[in-house]
Amino acid sequence: MLSFLVDGGQMGAAIRARDWTETVLGAPAEWPTPLKTLVSVVLGSNQPMFVAWGVEQTLFYNDAYATILADKHPEALGQPFMEVWAEIEADLTPIVEQAYAGLPVHMDDITLMMQRRGYVEETHFAFSYTPVRGEAGAVEGLFCACTEITDQVLAERRRAADTQRQRRLFEQAPGFITILHGPEHVFEFTNASYRRLFGNRDSIGKTVRKAFPELADQGFYELLDSVYHTGERFVADHIPLVLDVEGGDQVERILDFIYEPIIDDAGNVTGIFVEGYDATDAHRAQAELRESEERNRRIVEGVKDHSIFTVDTENRVMDWTPGAETVFGWCADEISGHSVDILYTPEDRAAGVPTQELAAAREKGCANDERWHVRRDGSRFFANGSVRPLHDAQGTITGFIKIARDETDRRAAEATLRETEQRYRLAAKATNDAIWDWDLASNSVEWNEAVRVLFGYEENEIKPTGDWWIGNIHPDDRERVDKDIHAIIDGAGDHWASEYRFRRGDGSFADVFDRGHVFRGEDGSAVRMIGAMLDLTERKRAEKALRELNETLEARVLERTADLMTAQDALRQAQKMEAVGQLTGGLAHDFNNLLTGISGSLEMMQIRIAQGRTADVERYVGAAQGAAKRAASLTHRLLAFSRRQTLAPKPTNVNHLVSGMEDLIRRTVGPVIEVETVNAAGLWPSLIDPSQLENAILNLCINARDAMPHGGTITIETCNRWMDQRTAKERGLDPGQYISLCVSDKGTGMPPEVIARAFDPFFTTKPIGEGTGLGLSMIYGFAKQSGGSVAIYSEVDQGTMVCVYLPRHQGEAELDDVEADIEAAPRAEAGETVLVVDDEPTVRMLVAEVLTDLGYTAIEAADGTAGLKVINSDLRIDLLITDVGLPGGLNGRQVADAARVARPGLKVLFITGYAENAVLSHGHLDAGMHVLTKPFPMDVLATRIRTLIEG
Repeated sequence: MLSFLVDGGQMGAAIRARDWTETVLGAPAEWPTPLKTLVSVVLGSNQPMFVAWGVEQTLFYNDAYATILADKHPEALGQPFMEVWAEIEADLTPIVEQAYAGLPVHMDDITLMMQRRGYVEETHFAFSYTPVRGEAGAVEGLFCACTEITDQVLAERRRAADTQRQRRLFEQAPGFITILHGPEHVFEFTNASYRRLFGNRDSIGKTVRKAFPELADQGFYELLDSVYHTGERFVADHIPLVLDVEGGDQVERILDFIYEPIIDDAGNVTGIFVEGYDATDAHRAQAELRESEERNRRIVEGVKDHSIFTVDTENRVMDWTPGAETVFGWCADEISGHSVDILYTPEDRAAGVPTQELAAAREKGCANDERWHVRRDGSRFFANGSVRPLHDAQGTITGFIKIARDETDRRAAEATLRETEQRYRLAAKATNDAIWDWDLASNSVEWNEAVRVLFGYEENEIKPTGDWWIGNIHPDDRERVDKDIHAIIDGAGDHWASEYRFRRGDGSFADVFDRGHVFRGEDGSAVRMIGAMLDLTERKRAEKALRELNETLEARVLERTADLMTAQDALRQAQKMEAVGQLTGGLAHDFNNLLTGISGSLEMMQIRIAQGRTADVERYVGAAQGAAKRAASLTHRLLAFSRRQTLAPKPTNVNHLVSGMEDLIRRTVGPVIEVETVNAAGLWPSLIDPSQLENAILNLCINARDAMPHGGTITIETCNRWMDQRTAKERGLDPGQYISLCVSDKGTGMPPEVIARAFDPFFTTKPIGEGTGLGLSMIYGFAKQSGGSVAIYSEVDQGTMVCVYLPRHQGEAELDDVEADIEAAPRAEAGETVLVVDDEPTVRMLVAEVLTDLGYTAIEAADGTAGLKVINSDLRIDLLITDVGLPGGLNGRQVADAARVARPGLKVLFITGYAENAVLSHGHLDAGMHVLTKPFPMDVLATRIRTLIEG
């Protein structure tokens, strides 16, 4: 047996059992010495390892790596490495190629979407690819020692997500929450409710004893110490606490809370979780409620002549007062919990009256009725009663209160008086109502004592006549009442009921309700009227006040709402004007500087030309051009921020772009700053405007340099990213595949309030004159317009990392375009004609000048309508150059589309300083159409013209 294949577990046995003579490697005895050595190392290790050997990358691995292969094992042995991992070939190819090129590769964490158990799963590995050279010195294969860290990465991600989610939930919790760390109880977290309750103290990082010294003698320190040392929770119910407030005063709070020990995996207490509620108001309300309930109970129990009791929603007795016991004869112990049906007559029970009363009270808020009820001894009595619903704090009906007044005697007296035409003396003695008895034949009236008491008359002031009664009715009501009385007397009915105003003894008027019965003789004529008056003054006054309140409630609500909306509109307008002022102020400041440079240079050119000193003209030309280019850069940044810049996206290899910028970045940031690039292997391409991304990277590196005035390291790192639903939502993206480009430093960092405004235009923390404040806003607008996003991760004095996320492009990256110099631009061929459509005369003049210099025939048009006339003519046109924004109802895209109908295949060059992406199809133009952004160098224009005409 070959010594290098001794042992090795299952994989050693599998290698020994296989017939290798049929493979390109031949018999194991003939294998190269480096391969034998590596196979021996792999089989003798407990760590997952493999070897890929030769041009075909034949795979050898050990038992530990077989676990990683899962369902791919054992067929993977001896197979080409890339075929085994075909689903992640795009990720592995650049790494393997680098190893085979002789460069080792090490990664602490790589994300791979593997299919090894019948489904695609996210995996993470730490590994090292080491090139292995053969006996001739050339790289013959690679050796890899790896560790799968998927469980650790996902667990850490879950822990981080759980912690963040818990903190967000805690912040929104209605009760107060704080987290204390260590035996000294250091504040680690407090939510908004805690900060409001305890006066917004600066407690984070402080101990409880330092943050709240006034608790020294209140027992809270000792409770916390006990919970921490014993590990047992403490639950507090209505515990008083005295806090110091501003001005030297103190305030008492009543708290409900829990001290919950925080225990680590080893069972040790590391801190205390505190959650609770401010029960001060509830405590006071409960005390007031208990006092009110006790007061009402005493009042209700003191009423002996009314039956008052409560029932639940199923009409079962809950509370039974002494008055109910007096009226019905049942004591509380006998009837509590029973249905009230036993209090109703069999006829009413059969008709479902008890249930109907509850339904009416539920619908209308109150149900009033007169009916017979049954006492405990089986006797009946007639009652005038009402049913009202009871509500809990949320407005839900929890039961009903029933009130019944025994009116058996009154009913019996009325029946007796109707039958015998006797005076209503019994009723007058049995009630407190004002009773009157009017003999119509003699016009004499007898009143009971209640009339004098109710209306405040002396005994000799009440006249015993009906005329006195009618005469004391309010003049405005007298005619109506007199008419009603005579209608009753004349046979309109036997019952009298009316409301009117009756004069008191002091001359004022009381609102009364008057009801009575007419007694008739054998011939049917009215001989007597007996009735009772009730004073409704206070009830009428209350009803009027309630009615007026309801009538004005809506108006007052509308007025308050209108005031609130006006204030909100004013606030929004002020905020909007503040933002507009900041934007326009910063824009005016920078443009005034640039315009001064341009106009000043032009004026000096005029002066020097007039003086004949042309040698200085070149210097002023350079200054004007430099200021104009900076102005163009400023407008591009503004358009980028507003997501209105015209992009020229193409599939781009961001790694190549970053590598090509390294020298420029190093020269820009200076010698005290070290630049480090970490380019991800197998980075996906992205469909972006490469020049805009270059500007973004340069801006981020300049910001990082400025954050490290004493030197440091700038790290530029690229990576492939899979964004799931949660991660994408956090970054304002759609789920899917993205690349990330992150620029980080170890500088001064940014506090949260600066991060919140970092993307605002012209917002900068740099001194005046050292920054426009457009850099980050431009990067944000560019990323959003490209379908991506930007995120800032920063801590004060720790550094900052800004990450740009861009969507993956499914395709190959394109090579960079190289613009030719205007002097090298080919001349026009004979007869070649270009139509220029632009509403700006200066632009038309400059473009026409360039065309003429190159030998083209230039035709100018000031708007789309004039341009279409030329297009529809017989003139030769080889190229259409048109602005996008044109007056007259036709934009440049519409002109181009119409020209393509009249002249199929016509080449089009859009020149634009600002254009909605929708007009230019979001950068996806038809073949033969190109975009050039204003302002543009004339040499670039000349090259584009020639390139388009030649196809």
